[in-house]
Amino acid sequence: MTQKIMLITGTRKGIGKSLVEYYTQQGYYVVGCSRGEVDYKLENHSHLIADVSNENEVRGIFSFIRNKFGKLDVLVNNAGIASMNHIMLTPLSTVTNIFNTNMIGTFLFCREAAKLMAKNKFGRIVNFTTVATPLKLEGEAIYAASKAAVHSFTEVSARELAPLNITVNSIGPTPVDTDLIKSVPEDKMQRLINRQAIPRKGTVEDIINVIDFFISNRSDFITGQNIFLGGVC
Repeated sequence: MTQKIMLITGTRKGIGKSLVEYYTQQGYYVVGCSRGEVDYKLENHSHLIADVSNENEVRGIFSFIRNKFGKLDVLVNNAGIASMNHIMLTPLSTVTNIFNTNMIGTFLFCREAAKLMAKNKFGRIVNFTTVATPLKLEGEAIYAASKAAVHSFTEVSARELAPLNITVNSIGPTPVDTDLIKSVPEDKMQRLINRQAIPRKGTVEDIINVIDFFISNRSDFITGQNIFLGGVC
C-alpha cells in the first residue's frame, strides 16, 4: 500500500480536528480517535471511539489499523487535558486523570505504534509537550509535570526506537484558541504570552509547520528533539 497511514489522537475538535482536515488533504489516510463521536466526515478518514489511557481500547485501535492497512507511518499524540488548580486545591482525581491522558496515553500509543512500525522499519512519532513546563506556570503544576514526563519519555524512547528507523520528537505549543484554554482568565493569558519571545498566541498552522518538519522523509536524522514555539526555551 503506497498511501501513507497516519494516526492522530484527540480528534473530536480543536487542534486534532484541524490536523485531520489538513493531513487528509495532503494525501494521508488518517485514523482519528477520541472519547466521543465526531461531527464531521472526510474522505480518507476513519474515526474510532476510545479512551487513550485504556490499554484494551488502544490495542483495539491498532488491531483496526493492522487489519485494514497492515502498516502505520505516522503517529501524532495530540490528545491531552489540563486543569488550572493551585496544588493545595488539587484533588488526587485531577492528578490521576491528567497523567492518565497525557502520559499514560502517550506511552500506550507509542508502544503499540512502534510494534507496527517496526515491521516496515519506518515510522514517525510526534508527541505534544507544553510551554507551561519551561515557563513554570502557576496553577499548572500537574499539567506541566505530566508534559515534562512526555518530554523525557520522548528523549529516551527516541534512543530505543532509533535502530528500527523510527523517529520520536515532540512539539510544545504556546496557547492556541481552543477549549483547553477557555477557562484561563484573559489577564493571566496575556501575562503568559508576554513571557514569550514572540508575544502572540499560537495557531494550528504553527503546529502543522513543526509536525511537517518532523515527519518529512528528509528528517530521518532528527530524533529525540523538542521544539517549543514562541521563542520559549
